Amino acid sequence: MTKQRMWPGLLLAATIVGGLLAGCSGANDPNTAGNGNTPSNSNAAGGDTAGENSQPLTLSFYSEDPNPNWSDMQDEVGKAITAKTGIALEAEFAVGDPVQKSALIAASGDYPDLISAKGSINKFVDAGAVLDLTDLIEEHAPNIKKVYGEQLKRARYSNEDQAIYALPTYAGVRQTSFNAGGGFGLQHRVVKELGYPKIRTVKDFENAIKTYLEKHPTDEKGNPNIGLSLNADDWRMYISVTDPAPMATGAPGDGEYFIDFDTQEVTYHFRRPVEKEYFRWLNHMNAEGLLDPESFVQKYDQYKAKIASGRVLGLIDQDWNYGDGEKALKAEGKFEYGYGHYPATLSEEYKDTSFWPTGFMGGYGIAISVDNPDPVRTIKFLDYLASDEGQVLMNWGIEGKHYEVIDGKRTIPQDVNDRKINDAAAFQKESGIGHYLNLAPHYGDGVKDPSGNYYTTQFPEQIAADFNEVEKEVLQAYGATTWKDLFPKEEEFPVRPWGAAWNIPVPGDSEIVVLDEEVEKHHVEANSGGDPRQAGRLRPDLDRLYGGT
Repeated sequence: MTKQRMWPGLLLAATIVGGLLAGCSGANDPNTAGNGNTPSNSNAAGGDTAGENSQPLTLSFYSEDPNPNWSDMQDEVGKAITAKTGIALEAEFAVGDPVQKSALIAASGDYPDLISAKGSINKFVDAGAVLDLTDLIEEHAPNIKKVYGEQLKRARYSNEDQAIYALPTYAGVRQTSFNAGGGFGLQHRVVKELGYPKIRTVKDFENAIKTYLEKHPTDEKGNPNIGLSLNADDWRMYISVTDPAPMATGAPGDGEYFIDFDTQEVTYHFRRPVEKEYFRWLNHMNAEGLLDPESFVQKYDQYKAKIASGRVLGLIDQDWNYGDGEKALKAEGKFEYGYGHYPATLSEEYKDTSFWPTGFMGGYGIAISVDNPDPVRTIKFLDYLASDEGQVLMNWGIEGKHYEVIDGKRTIPQDVNDRKINDAAAFQKESGIGHYLNLAPHYGDGVKDPSGNYYTTQFPEQIAADFNEVEKEVLQAYGATTWKDLFPKEEEFPVRPWGAAWNIPVPGDSEIVVLDEEVEKHHVEANSGGDPRQAGRLRPDLDRLYGGT
C-alpha cells in the first residue's frame, strides 16, 4: 500500500462520477553521469540546461507525508541533484492532520511551488491552485513520457476534466514486489522459542502471543511485555485497525470500501458480515489481556516508542508505519526483537490479499502550483529525476561512495549496506537515498535499466543480502527466502480493473464528498444525512473509468 490514506468517502466518489481514467553521478563529481555502466541520458533534464543551472532557483515544496530525516537537500544525493539542475527545495511537511493542513493551504490563496497533496489534490484543483501539466509534459518532459508510457492517461483527473494536475509518483511504474512488509507481525524471539509454529490464522497468531507472554510476562528490566499493540492515531487507524479486516477475510485492500468484483456494487467494507467476526476477535484479544489497552488512545510517537523498547510481541501493521521503532532496535543490535511477516487470516478458508494486483496506481503525486515562478524549469527538474541517471542517483546514491560497478553490475559495499540497514535513519539523512523518489515518476522494483541493472535496490538478491542473521534463520525455518514466499501470490487473484480505490483522486464537486462530510460529522450514524447504507446502492462504471482514451 502507499503510504498515506484518504479519509473515508473521498474515494468512493470516483466510482460514482467516473472520476479517474485508470486510465548517477560519477564517483567524484556529482555533475557527471559516471562510467558506461551508469545510465545516462543526453536529454536527461528535458533539454540543455547548462545555462539554466548557472542561475540557482529555490522552490518551496509542501508534502502531506512527514519526513523526519529531511536535511534541506544538504545530503549527498540532494547536493548532486542541485549541482545537476541548479534547483534546491525549501520543504514544509504536514504535522498532525495532513488533510486539514492541505485544506488550510488551499484556502489561503498562497501556494507552495510544488505540492504533494496525495488524497487532497481535489482541494487544490477546486481552488485553482495547480497547473494543468499536459502541455508542459509534451513539450519539456521526454523522460516522464518514457517512464509512464501508456499509463500517462491514468494521471488524468476525470472524464469531465482530463487535465493532468499531478504526476503519479507514489507508485513505481511496472512495479513487482519481491518482499512482504505487512500482514501479521511477530517478533523473531517469539517464533524461535516456540519452535517456529504455523502462523496461518488469527488463532495461530493469538496462541503464539499468549504462550510466549505466559512464559515471559516482563522484559529483563521488569517492565510488562505487550501482546499486541495497534496504531489508531489519526489516519493511521486505517492501516493498523480497519484495513486488516478485509485482507484477513478474503477482500482486497481498497481502503474503507469493498467493491464486489462481479456486480461492482460499493459499500463500506466493515459492513460485510464476516468482518464483524474479525473485530469480534480483536475484542476477544482485549478481553484476554493480549491487546494493548492503550491501542486506541496512544499517539503515534508513543506507539513507535513501545516498539523501540522491544516489549511489543505482535503487530498488525505495515513496516513503513512502524519502521522507526524497529530500526531503533536494529541500531542497538537487538535483531531478535524485529518482526517477521505472516499471512494470517480469520480462518483457513480465506487467503491473505496483500499481493492482490492493482495495476499501475495513478492517484497520488506531485503538482506544480500557479504561483510557481518557472513552471518550465520545474518540469525539466522533475524530468531529470525521471531520467535513467536521476533514478539511479535517487535509488542507489553516488557511484564510488554508495555503490560500485563490478563487472557491469551495481553492488552495494558491505559496510555501506550495514549502515543502510542497521543505522537507517542516520544513513538516510546523510546520504539522501530514498528522499526524492516521491518527487518524480520512476520505475518500480523489478525493472532493469539499459545497463541490465535494476533501477531500485529492491530485487531478490539484494533483499536476501539485506536480511540480518536472525531474519535469515527464521525464514529458513519456514522454508522461505523472503517473507513474500509465505503469502499467496499475485497470480492467485484477478486484476482489479479499478486499481486500488483508496488511490483514486476524487473531484471536489462530487456528491459523495458532501455525503462523506456528513458521515464524518455524525460519526457514521445510520440516521445521518450521510447514511453509509446509500453507498451500497452506488455502482462504479468501471468501463467508463478505465476503458477510455
